[in-house]
Amino acid sequence: MRAPLVEKACAKINLTLRVLGRREDGYHELESLVAFAELGDTLTLQPAADTALEISGPFAPACATGADNLVLKAAAALRHRVGGLKGGHFLLEKNIPVAAGIGGGSADAAAALRLLARANDFALDDPRLPSVALAVGADVPVCLDPRARVMRGVGDLLSAPIGMPSLPALLVNPGVPLATRDVFAAFAGSAGSKTALTNLPSERDAAIDFLARYGNDLTHGAIVLAPVITEVLMALRALPVMRLARMSGSGPTCFALFRSPGEAAAAAQRLAAERKDWWVHATIIG
Repeated sequence: MRAPLVEKACAKINLTLRVLGRREDGYHELESLVAFAELGDTLTLQPAADTALEISGPFAPACATGADNLVLKAAAALRHRVGGLKGGHFLLEKNIPVAAGIGGGSADAAAALRLLARANDFALDDPRLPSVALAVGADVPVCLDPRARVMRGVGDLLSAPIGMPSLPALLVNPGVPLATRDVFAAFAGSAGSKTALTNLPSERDAAIDFLARYGNDLTHGAIVLAPVITEVLMALRALPVMRLARMSGSGPTCFALFRSPGEAAAAAQRLAAERKDWWVHATIIG
């Protein structure tokens, strides 16, 4: 029997998010600078004749284990396109909050596709993978190769990888799940910079100053549905030496950026002590 294969499914952070308009098919055109955190789920594939999914970890109880789970959806979609695909049993260690705006399910689906590609001996740049990824979910393509990029369209238009500095960060989730479709339904119009994303500085302080000129157009709609997001952002902005605080994706997870990992860790310790009902995690985004 072949040894199990393991992939990390890193949390996806929307450092910026601009809504450019609504398409005729109902989807929205976006422009977003996406980067990935060190924090992530872990997905293991044990080669087997059938396909199954077992979920463990702190956020396992919030996950669907049936066909609606994006890991199984990704496997089914790839099997539909690749005859005789070798599958197996997936074990997902769920460390990322669910419905949190940091791409946990999408990252898991992308990790499943990478595992199946490895198990079936085809390259990770095989053109079938991004096609399957987009069919599974709009955020899955950018998670296939988890490096910082500008994501446009509905998630199907990706820039080349961007060499950005590592950004010490604090992630905070107030424990209120938000459905992306509901946040888009509450979207009230663009509020951020109208300048296209180009030429991200490679130095940390300059990059944070650059990011401060942009925003997340979904923030207002998310706050309408989950007012506690305002409380999270206020708490982050009150932290000493915090450089930038913003909501990620469709929320409710928010992040704050710092100059050093030590500053982020100290902020995490302080906020976790003050708000024991929130999920608080220091990490690196890059």
